[in-house]
Amino acid sequence: MNHIIIEGVRLEISHINGPTDRAPLVFLHEGLGSAAMWHQRGRHWPTELCQATGRAGWVYSRRGYGQSDPVDDVRGPPRWQGTWHIGRHEPDYMHLEAWVVLPALLKQLGVQRPVLVGHSDGASIALLHASCHPVSACVALAPHVMVEDVAIRSITQARQLFESDDTERGLRARLARYHADVDNAFWQWNDVWLSEAFRRFDVRANCQNIQAPLLAVQGEDDEYGTLQQLRDIALNCPHALTQALPDCGHSPHRDQPVALTQSVVQLLAKTA
Repeated sequence: MNHIIIEGVRLEISHINGPTDRAPLVFLHEGLGSAAMWHQRGRHWPTELCQATGRAGWVYSRRGYGQSDPVDDVRGPPRWQGTWHIGRHEPDYMHLEAWVVLPALLKQLGVQRPVLVGHSDGASIALLHASCHPVSACVALAPHVMVEDVAIRSITQARQLFESDDTERGLRARLARYHADVDNAFWQWNDVWLSEAFRRFDVRANCQNIQAPLLAVQGEDDEYGTLQQLRDIALNCPHALTQALPDCGHSPHRDQPVALTQSVVQLLAKTA
């Protein structure tokens, strides 16, 4: 695992070896995720997907997650520090990641037209990036294109568990295995999602601008969103392929990795 510096901030990053004649896969983690959290249940799905598609890959942790530098004053007033937004996240934090941080990261890596593979918050970031920047393809796993009551209920429950269960099997302890600063990781996500202003988060219109091949996947038992997310993506991006996976919650790459890999392989087989 290495680091890359974007405007003075260190981001944790790792490379998955593969052929260089095709666009690499770039993996964007969930709201409580990190580079290391892609490796669970005895498997590293990004590596499996790179091998199955015959491509190289990049996995990184956003600021405040994993071993990346923390967000300064994460629960303080929102403000700017140079080109970075610090303090509490505001409702456009995923837009900033998609339109400012990710382009800077890709430029440093020398990556053009990547295949974006995002999960949850990372899926929304992937959609936003693909709406304004050239990509070879976009894979959105359990994306959020608008805020639903089911998400707010689950995120409220996560806050209660994080604050109340301090056992070694509690949420805080489990997350601390993957984040250098577990409070930084948790509160930057939880505070903004439970803010009143974030209820107006809506990127459905942005999906109308996506030209690249797009696959959106969601579990039928997703505890953070309903299948309306997929329907709204299809409505706003008619060429998008959507897939609802049975016996699957919010993490298709953990609950249904084989079926998911097959779908991505099929998508990319049709992509030049």
